[in-house]
Amino acid sequence: MSSYKIISGVSFLAVLFGLLSSFFTVDQTQQALILQFGEPKRLINKPGLNFKIPFIQEVTYFDKRVLSLVSKDSEEVILADQKRLEVDTYSRFKIIDPLLFFQTVRSEFGARQRLESIIDSSVRRVFGKFELTAILSDARTQIVDDISGEVNSTIKKLGMEIVDVRIRRADYPEATVQNIFNRMKTERNQEAKEFRAEGSEEAQKIRADAEKQKVVLVAESKRKAEALRGNGDGEAIKIYSDAFGQDKKFFKFYRSMLAYENTFSDDGTTMLLSPDSDFFSYFGNQGGK
Repeated sequence: MSSYKIISGVSFLAVLFGLLSSFFTVDQTQQALILQFGEPKRLINKPGLNFKIPFIQEVTYFDKRVLSLVSKDSEEVILADQKRLEVDTYSRFKIIDPLLFFQTVRSEFGARQRLESIIDSSVRRVFGKFELTAILSDARTQIVDDISGEVNSTIKKLGMEIVDVRIRRADYPEATVQNIFNRMKTERNQEAKEFRAEGSEEAQKIRADAEKQKVVLVAESKRKAEALRGNGDGEAIKIYSDAFGQDKKFFKFYRSMLAYENTFSDDGTTMLLSPDSDFFSYFGNQGGK
């Protein structure tokens, strides 16, 4: 009797567990695919309570919302003018056909890997059509549209759709940045040398011009000084001549006094002259005889 009760209890629990496991709910943000032995049997894209065969069928859920994908690594692209850029992308996608999605990529993890590879290839291909000047100006919108179009044409076969693609960053590679910096530094140094050379040349011109003006001014000043000195000497000679003509004796006496003053100054000079020399004519006689 007790064995019968145990078997009945176990059977009841098994039936209860089977009934409970046969029901499942689909959230409004989800869509479900019923699999039987790994093969898809039924798609459910409406929220609510649903039924499946217990122990035989299983449920795989897929998100109905828009999903984000951020590139893990920068993608190096070669532009039409052979310049290189490192590009980071950000994209949003959604699952539009869960059955095709399951048959091609199986899971969201596999979808992200495939999608990232497809976007990277499209980024290289589209950027390769443009030159750097166009990318820096007004071509970015066209680039994004072209990438979105290419990616969509490919991933629709995977049951997905690209909602948006954005270029987060488009910079030169580190080696290129360093080369550009070194080139700019060299160019600035070259410009500085040219400016210094031009400044030195201009300074030499200014100095030469100033030296020329100096020579001209000094020569003009000397010429004027010589002319003034000549006029002064001529005026002095005229005055002396007029004075000498008015009183020759006084003029001779005055010149002798000046000669005595200059001769007998205290400079240690020794002179040997005869006492009866004309130079001492005013020493022995006031009349100078």
